[in-house]
Amino acid sequence: MRLELRKAFVKDIQWGDTTKLDNNVLYVNTEEARAAVLDDENFVDVELELARPGESIRIIPVKDAIEPRVKLEGGESFFPGFCAPMEPVGEGATLVLEGSAVLTCGPLVGIQEGFIDMTGPAAPYNPFSGTYNLVMVAKPVDNLEKHAYEKSLRMAGLKLALYLAEKCKDAKIDDVEVFEKGTIPEENEKYPDLPKITYFCMSITQGLLHDTFLYAADMKNIVPTVVHPNEVLDGAMVSGNCVSACDKNTTFHHVNDPIVLELYKRHGKEINFLGVIPTLESTVLAGKQRSTWMNAMLANMLGADGVVISEEGYGNPDTDLCMNAKKCEDMGIKTVVISDEAAGEDGSSQGLADATPEMSGFVSAGNVNEMIEVPPMDKVIGYVESIAYVSGGAVESLREDGSMFVELQSIIGSTNELGFSKLGCEWV
Repeated sequence: MRLELRKAFVKDIQWGDTTKLDNNVLYVNTEEARAAVLDDENFVDVELELARPGESIRIIPVKDAIEPRVKLEGGESFFPGFCAPMEPVGEGATLVLEGSAVLTCGPLVGIQEGFIDMTGPAAPYNPFSGTYNLVMVAKPVDNLEKHAYEKSLRMAGLKLALYLAEKCKDAKIDDVEVFEKGTIPEENEKYPDLPKITYFCMSITQGLLHDTFLYAADMKNIVPTVVHPNEVLDGAMVSGNCVSACDKNTTFHHVNDPIVLELYKRHGKEINFLGVIPTLESTVLAGKQRSTWMNAMLANMLGADGVVISEEGYGNPDTDLCMNAKKCEDMGIKTVVISDEAAGEDGSSQGLADATPEMSGFVSAGNVNEMIEVPPMDKVIGYVESIAYVSGGAVESLREDGSMFVELQSIIGSTNELGFSKLGCEWV
């Protein structure tokens, strides 16, 4: 498979008479953009707002983030099964409006949504304080069932991101990144002496608004499978979940998965990157046993020497994480896991809800319970009172002056377990 990501850089976003990318400025026609999503009968109204890096803006509660992309060659539209025909992705050429994002916002769907600050101490904890954002604030009809509301918001975000990219198909391309990798037998023949590595992308699949989609299929209803890394980078995985804001993998995270990108960089040099196994996080023991055994057996059948495992969420999925590591290690496959921790405000509590001695290679994405004080913003997009019900927030979190005292858990992407973070640590 050969995939070209043709990147047009977005360095500002403004309202305009025509939606286009001109001189790296993304102009958006408000009414035309609203029309792209207003056909949903579940919405009373949709408002659009702009949010730029450094502006005194708070966006709350955020559901998903989507990077505007569209196929230029080798496919139609983007997001197969949602906005495009059901067809394989990962080949041809895709336009990426790099530096921009569509953020979906509206009254709470579930308790596990979060906020984004475009400036201030919370800004470095999320990638979207650095993107030029078109924010969609949707007002649902009264008494709308939550799953129907989530589905409408998800589809609207995807359609709006696709609308922006389609209107910019003729934009000047600033950079082209090529991802090319053959079949597993072909790569094994080229790199017989390199260690063979695969990647388990653990995904929230627990129902109750905790869902992830692979080729538009709800992953809780499928079994683990192997996909080419290009498919992940080209829109095969879509977020449909309202898990804790800190560690949810938004749709933006999936198409920019840093683990896939890092393994690709090392492919043919230090490792032989076999592929990606998008896998489940079940709520029941039998489901956990089935999926983790299948993950380990797939890795073994592929001939993997090592596996990178990323978690999504925490608590219940910690058991899936431990079982994945144990089963692979028992088969002689070395593992490195990436997770965040719920270690209490002072970091002294047990970080995971489960443990296994085989899980010796551990990368921490941070402590979700760490507290942070954020100042008031000049502008709030959305519903700031929802912080009372968001995981990591409470009624007393919001102060009279508009400042908040919250856990990192309430910030979108603050401890993302793909390692998609601007912050890190160092040994002292």
